[in-house]
Amino acid sequence: MKHIPNILTSLRIVLTGVFAWEFFRALHIAMDPANSVGVHAFWVPILIYAVAFFTDVLDGFLARTFHWVTPLGKILDPFADKLMGVTALICILAGKILQNHAATIYVVIFLLIAVKELLMLIGGAIMLRRHVVAYADWYGKSATGVFTAGVILTLLSFAIPSIEPWNIAVLSAATAMGFVALVHYAKTQLFAVHNSEPETADEQKLFEQVDRFVQNVSGTEQAEEQKTK
Repeated sequence: MKHIPNILTSLRIVLTGVFAWEFFRALHIAMDPANSVGVHAFWVPILIYAVAFFTDVLDGFLARTFHWVTPLGKILDPFADKLMGVTALICILAGKILQNHAATIYVVIFLLIAVKELLMLIGGAIMLRRHVVAYADWYGKSATGVFTAGVILTLLSFAIPSIEPWNIAVLSAATAMGFVALVHYAKTQLFAVHNSEPETADEQKLFEQVDRFVQNVSGTEQAEEQKTK
């Protein structure tokens, strides 16, 4: 039973791919003047994204309520969240550029979020090598909540154009909050690892697997370099 949250997270990863496929399919339909469906085609990817977001809420609720938190889930869940968010942003950016709807502001927001996510990825990798699992607090949760609202509003703007520019305001606020959360995490977790809790048996096992994987990758790269020489 404790693996249900991880199953839901895996489902969210699959739904992310389905969402991207349906979004570009809807974009193709909406840009075809001969197709009578038009912008109504976007309701399919919007619904898929909503279902994926619901799995995120549900797996978090189950993990916390029934204490089904696992070391794998601590890594898999944020990965699925980032994948879903980045995929949605790429789809939105491509859609707005192709439709020529205030594309510049979306490019700026996308680049800022990309920089923030890259920095968080690097910080997360450093913490993982130090055997530290990052924990979300209200800084990150608030930024994620506003970002999700901005993404949903922006997706809705494809079907209901009058929503713009309100969605841009929300996305901009989410981007600013994301950088505040980044600084907060760097200060309280990345540079304060001495305050971390002792590893559990499951976490030790997971970190050992990560270490072996890194060692195997490093060994493979060194072997390839020796062959080329």
